[in-house]
Amino acid sequence: MKFVLASTLTFTAVHAFAPLAPRCGKPFVVPTKTVLADDKGGMFFASSDETQTPEATKTTKDDQSLEEEEVEAMVQKALKKNKIISNLRSERGNEYAPWMGITENDENEIRKIMRDKAEVRRRRRDEELTVRGALLKDSTVQELSGTGLKSKVVDGTSVELEWSTGGETSTKGFIIKRRAAKQPDFEVLASYETYGPLVSKGVEGGDYRYLDENVGYGSWFYRITECEESGLENDMSQCLVDVETDEEQRGAVLAAGAMALAAVAAVVAGSLLDPVQY
Repeated sequence: MKFVLASTLTFTAVHAFAPLAPRCGKPFVVPTKTVLADDKGGMFFASSDETQTPEATKTTKDDQSLEEEEVEAMVQKALKKNKIISNLRSERGNEYAPWMGITENDENEIRKIMRDKAEVRRRRRDEELTVRGALLKDSTVQELSGTGLKSKVVDGTSVELEWSTGGETSTKGFIIKRRAAKQPDFEVLASYETYGPLVSKGVEGGDYRYLDENVGYGSWFYRITECEESGLENDMSQCLVDVETDEEQRGAVLAAGAMALAAVAAVVAGSLLDPVQY
């Protein structure tokens, strides 16, 4: 009796944990290989060396998201200022500035300008990581001290550079370099070895100027490198210059004018809401 009971329990346990066999009469075959799948039903494959890691992908997406958020915030700020101006009305209901109504084209132009400004900021932050010498200092300190590189677009296609030095105890001269904003390498525009005005002015230093003619449209980085008698080179200062087309200049004027009028509109609105009582 015990033997029959034990056999029955063993048979029941084996069938309880065994895979279910099909009812069609064909023998059930247990597969020798298994394929892993994720919870969503997709196949799972091991990543190769060329596949971008999730961390890198996430970082890139985060950077793009932050840049888009920055652009959108700048656009909404500009649109809000224009909306304040266009909605101002007198007691009779007349618009103070009906010409400031923002069309879809105006909004797209403002968005493009703000996106370019955000891109310029990003490039400046990246550029600070690739310099040596005096450029390791904060650029704001250079501007306040007067040692920074100043630039000015002349006649639409030429760039005038100007910088000053407070002392040149061991300086042989200077080299002017330039590169397009989206290019990694600088090219030498002029050197003290071939252009006399870039030779050192002596221990007390002085003012330097250079005119880069026939510059193409776009964004350009200019860098001033100081060459010492010992052979060392120090990146002294640099700046980013935007050479704009006529269309881009008109768009910039539109955005600047809208922001300037916003300040006037705020004053007018304040006087209407809180008039002076006599």
